[in-house]
Amino acid sequence: MVTQRSDERPALTALPPALRAWLGLIAVLAALVVVALGAVYAGDGEPGGVDARIAVDGVGTPWRHVALAVDFLGEPLGAAVLTGAVVTGCLLVRWSRAAVLAVVGPGLVVGATTLLKPLVGRTIHGDDNLSYPSGHTAFLTAFVLVVALLVTGRRGLGGTAGTSLVLGAALVAGAAMGWAQVALGAHYPTDALGGWCTALAVTPATAWLADRVAGAGRPEHR
Repeated sequence: MVTQRSDERPALTALPPALRAWLGLIAVLAALVVVALGAVYAGDGEPGGVDARIAVDGVGTPWRHVALAVDFLGEPLGAAVLTGAVVTGCLLVRWSRAAVLAVVGPGLVVGATTLLKPLVGRTIHGDDNLSYPSGHTAFLTAFVLVVALLVTGRRGLGGTAGTSLVLGAALVAGAAMGWAQVALGAHYPTDALGGWCTALAVTPATAWLADRVAGAGRPEHR
């Protein structure tokens, strides 16, 4: 019988094993939503029925300042500050796989929204403003999703607790940025939903791929 040495610690993965099944299913469903919404609103330049019912017709002070502050987190400078802080923390604890995921995960999500926008061709405030899906919403959701995955893995949370934390964090981040984008008139509500779902589809797949590329032969430990 083979016993594990007392000084051996479980390997840290970008995508905790206990979450793989649920997040895999959610990623597939999210991808389907992105495709479905893209097909429905392809080439449109007006809000849809859902958008008209839940749209926010601007906000006044101080809520506009709040919206601008949240919006800044999705701008290049704000995104760089957030990413740099997480990468620095990961490198300090010598968790290089997490540092890579913190950069590559949100980066691929933003790249996906950039590719989807001209394919869908939905616009807002003129033909030059492609709007679907929302890149700001996608970035912040992906960033928070990565952080939640790393916390879940570091704390060794189980399937229920870990999934609840990851999805709850992603929901809060997506709702906050989605509200800001709609309140500022930058996106339709369904654009924000598309951005949120893009993050849910791409981020878990990126984390899984990071673990595959790293290989089981070179695990990182707590």
